[in-house]
Amino acid sequence: MKNFDIYEMVTNLIVERLESGVVPWQMPWKAGGMPRNGVSGRPYSGFNFWYLLSFRFERPWFLTFNQVKELGGSIKKGSKSFLVVFWKLLDVTLDDGTMDEVPMLRYYRVFHIDQVTGIPPEKLPKLESHDHDFDPIAACEELVERWTDSPAIEHGKAQACYIPSLDKVEMPSPRTFFVDEHYYSALYHELIHSTGHHSRLNRLGKMPHHQFGNSDYSQEELIAEMGASYLCGLTGIEQATIDNSAAYIQGWLKRLQSDKKFVVQAATQAQRAVDYILKHQGTPAGAEAKTEKEAALVSFSFLKT
Repeated sequence: MKNFDIYEMVTNLIVERLESGVVPWQMPWKAGGMPRNGVSGRPYSGFNFWYLLSFRFERPWFLTFNQVKELGGSIKKGSKSFLVVFWKLLDVTLDDGTMDEVPMLRYYRVFHIDQVTGIPPEKLPKLESHDHDFDPIAACEELVERWTDSPAIEHGKAQACYIPSLDKVEMPSPRTFFVDEHYYSALYHELIHSTGHHSRLNRLGKMPHHQFGNSDYSQEELIAEMGASYLCGLTGIEQATIDNSAAYIQGWLKRLQSDKKFVVQAATQAQRAVDYILKHQGTPAGAEAKTEKEAALVSFSFLKT
């Protein structure tokens, strides 16, 4: 099987799931960094989740002004609130007696716990950490370790992210992931982002409006997840990750009016990113030098010619 066939296969799997409906995307690790209400402990969802997550707070708690007061705290001077949107469909009776559904939209202002003082820690919900015996997957480990100009990778963080200014990937501990394969999928996602650094493909430098919520940001997220899906296919773990990837992509497609042409466009950029990583694979210590292509693919014995 050639590389191109793998890219096409994974793209087709994703498009197939997009067309048939996909399972809701879920955070694949148990992390305290998921934005949550500081009274109920429930995580935010939809737009609120992505919006609050984009501020990259270490602690997850957000509170309304009234909740802060009820817990005995106060807002620090100069703190700015964050918008949280809530909506649902209400059944209403029209003048002619028929029923209709009317959307009800509300919004709230919340403050992050770092903007609050005076609340005893015991008044906040407790987070139970997930921990399991992580079993490294050899092909995945080798792909990452042999990337010669890989960014720095730091573990033990509350969320997965790539920081272009530091050329650094931050990851939760592998032990906090519910499934081992999902750890690698998340890591691959951030590593694909890093290929856009100016020292590599300079993709991010060509996105002047790369801010959370706009089209450039959405497109880059599609590229990163498509690239991660390809790397999952290359390392043989795509069956454990494909549904989550498709659901994640569907979420970003909604921001782009569900136009599936963006999947094809993102696939092109994603393939370039993957090709870059494969092209910069070093030869294992003690092994004989091979051609560039052979060196990139030597560990992937499941890629049949």
